[in-house]
Amino acid sequence: MMRFPGKLLGRSLGRRTPGRPHRFAESPVLQLRLPSWRSYLFSVMFLVFFLALIGRSFYLQILNTDFLQGKGDSRYRRDLEISASRGRILDRNGEILGISTPMRSIWAIPGDTNLSPEQLQKLAQLLKADSRELARKLNTDRNFVWLQRQVPPEAAQQIAGEKFPGVHQENEYRRFYPTGDMTAHIVGFTSVDDKGLEGVELAFQSNLMGMNGSRSVIRDRRGQIVEDVGSIRYPLDGKDIHLALDSKIQYLAYSTLKKAIAENRAKAGGVVVVDTKTGEILALANWPTYNPNNREQLSGAPLRNRAVTDSFEPGSTLKPFTAALALEKGKYRYDSIINCAPGRITINGATISDPHPHGALTLAQVIQKSSNVGMARVAASFTPQEMWDMFASVGFGKQPGLGFPGEVPGRLRPWNKWRPIEQATMAYGHGISVSLMQLARSYTVFARDGDLIPLSLIRIENGDLVSGTQVFSPQTAREMRAMLELAVQPGGTAPRARVPGYRVAGKTGTAYKIEGGAYAKKYVASFVGIVPASDPRLVIAVMIDEPGGSGYYGGTVAGPVFATVAAGALRTFGIPPDAPVTIQARQENVPGTPETTATRLAQGPELMETPTGGPL
Repeated sequence: MMRFPGKLLGRSLGRRTPGRPHRFAESPVLQLRLPSWRSYLFSVMFLVFFLALIGRSFYLQILNTDFLQGKGDSRYRRDLEISASRGRILDRNGEILGISTPMRSIWAIPGDTNLSPEQLQKLAQLLKADSRELARKLNTDRNFVWLQRQVPPEAAQQIAGEKFPGVHQENEYRRFYPTGDMTAHIVGFTSVDDKGLEGVELAFQSNLMGMNGSRSVIRDRRGQIVEDVGSIRYPLDGKDIHLALDSKIQYLAYSTLKKAIAENRAKAGGVVVVDTKTGEILALANWPTYNPNNREQLSGAPLRNRAVTDSFEPGSTLKPFTAALALEKGKYRYDSIINCAPGRITINGATISDPHPHGALTLAQVIQKSSNVGMARVAASFTPQEMWDMFASVGFGKQPGLGFPGEVPGRLRPWNKWRPIEQATMAYGHGISVSLMQLARSYTVFARDGDLIPLSLIRIENGDLVSGTQVFSPQTAREMRAMLELAVQPGGTAPRARVPGYRVAGKTGTAYKIEGGAYAKKYVASFVGIVPASDPRLVIAVMIDEPGGSGYYGGTVAGPVFATVAAGALRTFGIPPDAPVTIQARQENVPGTPETTATRLAQGPELMETPTGGPL
């Protein structure tokens, strides 16, 4: 065994030597010296950590306080939307066409429902819903779910009385249309969220919708409101829209069109009534139509506003414009003789013909008897650009500018691509397409002494201020009205468009339809008329698509619709009858018109015009 000196051992073990006090600082362990950089490192790390905590605290509590506040508010605070009432849609006389009615919408917090099978069945019964679908909606992790929107007040009251756990209600509005399918295409409809989808509802969405308000509340975990917090922003209701539409005339147009479609076994049709003093649209009816109050059937062809969104080849209703250009350019007069014999004409290998061959006709008789050959000869005296400029000046090839969704401009090909045969056929409405609305507007140039005005869906307070663009001279327009009166008299193509006690000026059209890029033996029959002819107040355009009865000509199918609608509209406005149509009265209405022979009032059987647009 190794032995150590006592002194050394005592010193190494820190034992106290006699006569000297014990000092712990003299311990060899405590006297060990660490490197100085380690202490600096730990000091810096501690300082950085402390500064990071201070910075994070400053960021959360000072700079990003909205985040924490939002997280806290999300646990108990809710911003409830206060729905604004959508503006009403009224006709020109204040009759309601569209209005929002208060409804209740049912929603739930799925985690709080815990409905028994009996309660689930009862709730489904009140909502008129499938209990399995209702159970599927409630079996979710979401905090909010709609059970049914816009529930009738009676059902909502019964649901509230049952006090289903986790089931709540909110105030909403549902759009209601008192006139239903009668005004569907002009008024349109809204979505379940009260946003316009069609018609005036869409075209004037920004005016009708208003601005929703808001209310901040504190809710408990069951969704019950405990108290209001913050300020309430009240809703701003939408503005009312006063349409130019007259409900009485609209009903007359709609019911007459519906009857005509049924009697002629037609596919579709439309009627447009325009006030020539103001350009206001007094009626716009289409068939087929739909009921905007039934949201389950708002789809398919019935939704199409055919008078605005569909175009067709107008046929002979365009002949008056070619004749007006001839008068305006001084190349023809009212009584200028045009050789239409032998009832056909060949241009570049294609033949244009009349159903009843004519010999020499005046320009007025060409319009009266709707001669395709006569119009083709008149068109040959113009350059393509002259005819194109005239068609464009009356609005063809351009959208009417009503703001309706889906407005079509029609089809007016560039003049520099016309062939001679195309120029001839365009003179009588083939090779060009228009909408019924465009056609109605174009005839206002004859009703307003050559002045073309814009159309308006909205009621115009001061109609005297309405002005337009002068397209033809007043003399040309008055002479054209006199020619158009002949078309409605015996010997013309539309004696069935006459209105007892009133002078009528108008023109028929019968055209083949295009299907698959080729003309089919299906027709579009049309009539556009001006009444009363002595002091025009109304332009009424009628179109019947694919009449399938015994007749298909414009004068036979569309003319009677015009007569019925015009008679009722004249009575509605209290317009007194004008003088019976006589040669003297007509000459007085057309100052400067040269006197002609008795052929100006040629008597005879009703003429049938040639359907245009078919094989030439």
